[in-house]
Amino acid sequence: MAKTLNETPITTRSARAKLPANGYPYWKSIDPDVHIGYLKSARGGTWQVRWRAGKNYKREPLGTADDEISEGTLDYNAAVRAAKKHVAAVRAEEKATAEGPPLTVRLAVEPYIAERDARDSRRKGRQVRSDAGQRLRRYVLGQDKRGKQKAVPAAAIADVALHALNESDLLAWRADLPETMKTTTKQRLINDFKAALNAAYEAHRKRLPPTLPAVIKHGFKAVNRHDDEVESGARDNQILADSQIARLIRAAREIDLEQGWDGDLYRLVVILTATGARFSQVARMKVSDVLRTQSRLMVPVSRKGRGGKSGSTPVPVGKDVLDALLPAVTGRASDAPLLERWRSKQAPGGIRWERIGRGPWHSSSEIPWQDIRERAQMPDVIPYALRHSSIVRGIRANLPIRLVAALHDTSVRMIERHYSRWITDGLDEMAARAVVPLLPPDDDGSVVPMRERA
Repeated sequence: MAKTLNETPITTRSARAKLPANGYPYWKSIDPDVHIGYLKSARGGTWQVRWRAGKNYKREPLGTADDEISEGTLDYNAAVRAAKKHVAAVRAEEKATAEGPPLTVRLAVEPYIAERDARDSRRKGRQVRSDAGQRLRRYVLGQDKRGKQKAVPAAAIADVALHALNESDLLAWRADLPETMKTTTKQRLINDFKAALNAAYEAHRKRLPPTLPAVIKHGFKAVNRHDDEVESGARDNQILADSQIARLIRAAREIDLEQGWDGDLYRLVVILTATGARFSQVARMKVSDVLRTQSRLMVPVSRKGRGGKSGSTPVPVGKDVLDALLPAVTGRASDAPLLERWRSKQAPGGIRWERIGRGPWHSSSEIPWQDIRERAQMPDVIPYALRHSSIVRGIRANLPIRLVAALHDTSVRMIERHYSRWITDGLDEMAARAVVPLLPPDDDGSVVPMRERA
């Protein structure tokens, strides 16, 4: 049977001053199995903490008591806080190492990268390194020298144990990211890092403290308002007029003819423009997704977000778009990829390239966009401008925001956040058209003065 603790008054300086220095600590309970102790000596006292570990107790010193001076010492309340923090850290360490070596940030991120690499490889039908993996290796885990790429050292956070991870670690990592990194790239990196840590907690929650999800949440808060404003301003320059879009399509057609794309490049740019969809969506379209009699294209939903999504979004298009796609659907199987391109390899022993067959597009980096925008004399335009412009075109046509969001496989919240300026302009125009004359004209056209009040 456990002994009853004989507590001693040690909470105040005056109470501690009355105690004799007998070489033994005076204990007081702060938890059922955690005690704070005061060891008095001729030159002042020190604080200790002890806690039950199995059948016995463990003990550690905490610091100097504030018996004589206050600077750099601990009063009773500060000692209690230090004792609880120390015991919590020790117990978290014991819990984390109970089933093997402690989990670190590196051990949490590596499985996530492997899963993303495997997923992207399955989707593309070949071994690839995912964008998420490349970002996390570069800015978290570090990477060895590869070709012309220099070696990158690992971030300090990579070796931090998950059970000891705190918000300051995450905030310090974010502060060390390059200032030149684009806001969207930074947010994608943060989202991947956050997903990796959350996945590790879900897989090993028995070994990790229950407060870890809150640490991850608050350490990875959204980018600050200043970054949002910079990003919003950058998007303004990517909203293209119809004449500019026509220049890009014309340039794509010319580059297609000159470089021998056999219409593949032209059709890709046409669909990106007509639907406003992401490259990853249109690359998965099948021949059966072209519904000519209904004047629409069925665009596969995005794979962004949690959970597996399936299905397609019907997007109305004009006869000109359907005519441009006619060579890609005539005489082809309904389940064949709608958009393909030629694949080539270098001939053995020479520098000549030979075509080896056709296959679906794998990456947006395969688009010779630099050639297209130089031909169109639009050196700063990005491929995503086609999507931005399609969304704004729907807003300017006074389509309901919910419909614009549905057609572009996004949320109303994202539309309102990034395209609020054009929503406001459209509402102003609608409100202006609703203004009608309210005051009937006077018979002789003269102004009728208001009667003075009596």
